[in-house]
Amino acid sequence: MHVFRDRHDAGQQLAQRFERLAGSQDVLVLALPRGGVPVAYEVAVRIAAPLDVLVVRKLGVPGQPELAMGAIASGGIRFVDQRIADMVSASPAAIEAVETRERVELERRERLFRAGRPPLDVTGKRVIVVDDGLATGATMAVAIEALRTREPAQIIVAVPIAPPDTCAALARSADHMICLVTPSRMYAIGAWYQDFEQTTDAEVHELLDAAQDRTRAVSTQGVAPSPAHR
Repeated sequence: MHVFRDRHDAGQQLAQRFERLAGSQDVLVLALPRGGVPVAYEVAVRIAAPLDVLVVRKLGVPGQPELAMGAIASGGIRFVDQRIADMVSASPAAIEAVETRERVELERRERLFRAGRPPLDVTGKRVIVVDDGLATGATMAVAIEALRTREPAQIIVAVPIAPPDTCAALARSADHMICLVTPSRMYAIGAWYQDFEQTTDAEVHELLDAAQDRTRAVSTQGVAPSPAHR
């Protein structure tokens, strides 16, 4: 059943779908941490694009935390689904209270993953949003809605594996949806990887640092150092 050796292999396979964008100055790659970072790193390396994390926190309805009435994300992105908020009679004060709580956790995770790096500006950019696989796609869905509020030129969702219905649903909210493998019976995402060990915080830091070094080298010298992981 294994299709991918590990997340880096999955990223290398996914990156082949973006070779036409190599060298484009208006393309950014955003990873949903932690597992999406090794995959996104390989895409960013292949097309010489800047890499960042997109930390997303769902704004759950009070008393029904699994029901999202919005989301917040890296870079001050905020999205409120007013239809859901009205349906559950969530007042502005209640929404604000949930957002305040989730903002604390989002900022903690951003400090942990980004280590002081400012978020990339997505306005007017073509943004490739990457994860290591999707089941229901709920987190990616709120990531797309939140990202829209920053007015990117285009949102492209790219994952190695997801069920067909999830890919179809996200294709309606993203501008483009790329799923390499769409099994009718999904099982666990990790079943499709030979090595699906948890991505560590240290690996996230290492890959973001390596990506930043490559971006800096390309911009100043027109060349990039060898990839840190192969």
